[in-house]
Amino acid sequence: MRIDDFFKDVPDPGNPWGAAQVELDSDLLLQLVKGTVSDGNSLETALSLTRLVRREYEAFGTDQSQVGISEDESREVLRALRVVLQRQGIEFKPPWRDFPSFHGYWVTEGGYGSWQARREIIEKWFRPVQDILDEAEEKEFIGELTEGVSPHRNLGWTAVDDHIAQLRQRFRSASTPVDYKDVGNRCVGVLEALSSHVYDPAEHCAPGQTAPPIDKTDIRIGAYIDQRLPGKSNEELRGLVKKASALSHKMKHSGRADRATTGITADAVILLANILRRLHDA
Repeated sequence: MRIDDFFKDVPDPGNPWGAAQVELDSDLLLQLVKGTVSDGNSLETALSLTRLVRREYEAFGTDQSQVGISEDESREVLRALRVVLQRQGIEFKPPWRDFPSFHGYWVTEGGYGSWQARREIIEKWFRPVQDILDEAEEKEFIGELTEGVSPHRNLGWTAVDDHIAQLRQRFRSASTPVDYKDVGNRCVGVLEALSSHVYDPAEHCAPGQTAPPIDKTDIRIGAYIDQRLPGKSNEELRGLVKKASALSHKMKHSGRADRATTGITADAVILLANILRRLHDA
């Protein structure tokens, strides 16, 4: 979410032909607090909300004519920010809860009659949070997942391409252990889509045997490779399938999944997808 997303247009009853006014979207803030809002990039939301709250409190402490929210709303945005940051693993507990209590705080801290002193108070409390979030965003940009060496941007297998796109998007927005476990889920989804595409029971299942279920990705993709590239010389490739599958399921259930381990797993899965696509064309 961007800063503008925290506001909504409202009709101006005094000017029905003019531009709509904007006001803080309190319903959206409440959804953020409850965790019920659909948010594809929780890190961006945390950054934007931090910048919004800082902007409004800084305006209140320096030039109140520039404040865009009310006293009640100052309490709402600060509460939402504390919760959103807590989900990012960041503790943020400033010694005020709204505009009036912020005023009382700066009076006791030497900010009376000094705009600069109030700005320094804001900097003291908000800068560490912004630094943590900015660093996380930089790591996100640097930690983008691998691209195959194939000249084709997509594999051309619709279901697999869709799952890889969802994997990239989820990894880009992940920032907590729960998020990274979900990246593991998306890795498994890619493998299952791959096994559905390459595995054909008529070709890859021995007579009299039952086709393995969809979640047995190592067996299904391994059977395809056995049929496509049989023999001892291809043991390494079959091993790659098993390792990628095992890593994905491990991340899916790990309580300590992080950006490095899930990134490696996702890279392995994407590379495997490109390998199978290249094998299909060979």
